Amino acid sequence: MSIDYPAHNKELRELMGKFGKANPATMAGFAGLHKAASKPGALDTRTKELMALAIGICVRCNGCIAFHIHDALGAGATREEVLETIGVAVLMGGGPSMVYGVEALEALEQFEAEEVGVVESHSSEVNVK
Repeated sequence: MSIDYPAHNKELRELMGKFGKANPATMAGFAGLHKAASKPGALDTRTKELMALAIGICVRCNGCIAFHIHDALGAGATREEVLETIGVAVLMGGGPSMVYGVEALEALEQFEAEEVGVVESHSSEVNVK
């Protein structure tokens, strides 16, 4: 079972846009929360995206992995930082996180190979069209 993470990321963003049209109040609330939680403060956006990636791995969410690998790279995270983040997630989540951690490694490698979209990272906002 191999997931095309860049394509999955794009598809999820399109589906969220569609959901935003169908339920604008909920999506606007989520987008506002995402923007507030992701903006730089005591922690920079890169660190927050790495934290979100670790949590996504621990809760076994492929969509979260796709989003937060993309956004962490876009926020300037290095390969080494992503790999250490995966290691912390495995520590905290055990065997299931190991499985999703290697999925995150696959996602990282796919985004690195694609490079399209990583440089143009969205501005830490969910598209609410």
